Amino acid sequence: MGGRERIDLTTSMPNPPTAPKTDPAPVAPNRAAETNGAAPLREAAYTFTAKPTIVDRLERFFSRLSTKNNFWHRFCSFIWLPIAFRSGIKMRANDSQEPFTAVLPFRRFNRNWYSAMAGAALLANSEVAGGMYVFKTAGNDFTVVCKDLHYKFLRPCLGPAVYRVKPRADLAALVAARAEFNIDVVINIYQGLAKVGEKEKRVGRCYATFHVTPK
Repeated sequence: MGGRERIDLTTSMPNPPTAPKTDPAPVAPNRAAETNGAAPLREAAYTFTAKPTIVDRLERFFSRLSTKNNFWHRFCSFIWLPIAFRSGIKMRANDSQEPFTAVLPFRRFNRNWYSAMAGAALLANSEVAGGMYVFKTAGNDFTVVCKDLHYKFLRPCLGPAVYRVKPRADLAALVAARAEFNIDVVINIYQGLAKVGEKEKRVGRCYATFHVTPK
């Protein structure tokens, strides 16, 4: 209009500066909303909320007795583990620094036809000895089940068998966590000494895995 040049402001004006983009602040997940106000399942899996029944209390009572001494161990074995009762395996009192020890007597029930300790007796009582150690340490609030067992026969056993059990992990720490776990143990089996000063003979070695679950 009137010969004046028309200026396009949309192209001649520089673009206004834009603020730098920033990531939105992280929002903490609402754990209470995810679990409807309850604690996570992993933490509450072994929370004892229900009142123990009479059966539960009796089970814990006899479980505690079975690890108290050899008399109650044999009494409970007579009812729930007759093979261990007839074999006569028992715990040996030892210091805390020494490995857990159990002794299988050289009686007729445990011997084979050529008067040596039967392989089946050595194998079966390896599970019993390892289970006695784990259950004695874990206590009566846990259920102990043998999950895997490997026995290597080295030589004939012509006398009582002595089982020495050593864990491959810190069993006390696993029990303190009060969670489900597996524990591997090594069991060395020796022939009992017949004479004073006689050298100990290892007759076998057993590797066992026990599954431990809170009741």
